Amino acid sequence: MGWNWVARATTRKGLTTLAGALALAAAVIPMSASAQTATGIAATKHNLRADGPGENKFTATGTTGATEICVFCHTPHGADTNAAVPLWNRILPAANTFTTYDQLKTSSLDGNVVAVGSVSLACLSCHDGATAMNTVINAPGSGNYNKTTGFTMAGSWAGGSQTAGQLTGAVNGGISLIGKDLKNDHPVGIQYAGGGYFADGTTPGGTKVDADFAEPKNKVLNDSVVWWVETGADASGRQKTDMVLYTRTDSTLGVNAGKAQPYVECASCHDPHTENTTFLRIANSGSAVCLACHIK
Repeated sequence: MGWNWVARATTRKGLTTLAGALALAAAVIPMSASAQTATGIAATKHNLRADGPGENKFTATGTTGATEICVFCHTPHGADTNAAVPLWNRILPAANTFTTYDQLKTSSLDGNVVAVGSVSLACLSCHDGATAMNTVINAPGSGNYNKTTGFTMAGSWAGGSQTAGQLTGAVNGGISLIGKDLKNDHPVGIQYAGGGYFADGTTPGGTKVDADFAEPKNKVLNDSVVWWVETGADASGRQKTDMVLYTRTDSTLGVNAGKAQPYVECASCHDPHTENTTFLRIANSGSAVCLACHIK
């Protein structure tokens, strides 16, 4: 996904320049030059520092104090390589602890649903409310590293949508707490448009199963197929403003068994680094986010 690092990122253990940070983001989702704008996480609720603009604020104490912004999610060293997110600095929740949309048994669901994973697990490592936001793998300072259970940075929290750093979503009935029950949320870990995009089980270019979805685009980058739904904001290639689809392996669909397929995940619609309302990849005026994929 387009993890575009903040322009005012604090220097930390080798992540010393904005150029280096943007290079990491570009390695994840290649973008056209026109799309490489420095959207500012510092101006969003994901800036958890004491001087951040959001509801939840962390005031650090002692030598492990986080005066940084990126550290709550990313680390330049010792990251979790099992996460489908660059340099991930949090403990991923277990996939089998979530209930998913398909358990509603709705008759309109025709895409295969797999266990919660990919980038969605990274989002839910905070938004399931189970782990404090100041518990990371590699905290600032020497010796503050724990890849098994995480290292909890010393400090205090303020904000009505958290308790001891764990999200509660209590402010104005907020939705920041997604929790473990995902049945009332848009499906994640679901094949886009019912799958079927490998006609011979190998080559991209098959036809979609469900005609009620927009045709996704794909291309091969670094020997892997990447997918997205074009939003029209910039049609020169996959952009942060497109609906990004994430490649996962389906093991059940005949000729496509074991082949990489495009799946919808949390970050298909949300970009955690954008200043857009509710972190949507594009504004939802006229239901533009919904209608980018759904033909209605």
